[in-house]
Amino acid sequence: MEKPNYPRAVDKPMPGVPTFDAVDAKWIDPDVILGRLIALVREIPFNLDLVQTISVYPPPEGSPATIEEWEALPDDSPYKEGPGIEELPADVRDTLADIPDDRLGEFAEQWEQIEEFADIPPATGYLLELVTELRGLAQRAQKEGQMIYCWIAV
Repeated sequence: MEKPNYPRAVDKPMPGVPTFDAVDAKWIDPDVILGRLIALVREIPFNLDLVQTISVYPPPEGSPATIEEWEALPDDSPYKEGPGIEELPADVRDTLADIPDDRLGEFAEQWEQIEEFADIPPATGYLLELVTELRGLAQRAQKEGQMIYCWIAV
């Protein structure tokens, strides 16, 4: 995947929105669990290539290329310890932004039924709140021509 040719920093933050606009989506990985929501919204079968993120931190250009380089990294290297920051693709942002009000509950209920939630189901109402918050974040990012990112603890 190519690197984007647009800035990642916001020159003028939106009034009333924190400089760092975020949604706490703990345990929702972008590839599988978020990917399953995207598949539901698009009404297509899920596949692992649905959400293809771009690594932005630690910087990909400094990542170890060999086992020897990996082993030479200090123990506290962000490549070993994290966190990682992944940029979500514009089509994922736009899919989330376009969820209609009247389907938020439907998608949250369907999402709750995925295999990944079988052993540890989310608290009642959590996924509806999360889908609503993700949609809001995506709409704000879309309006400003910005992307959304996923902070991943290692």
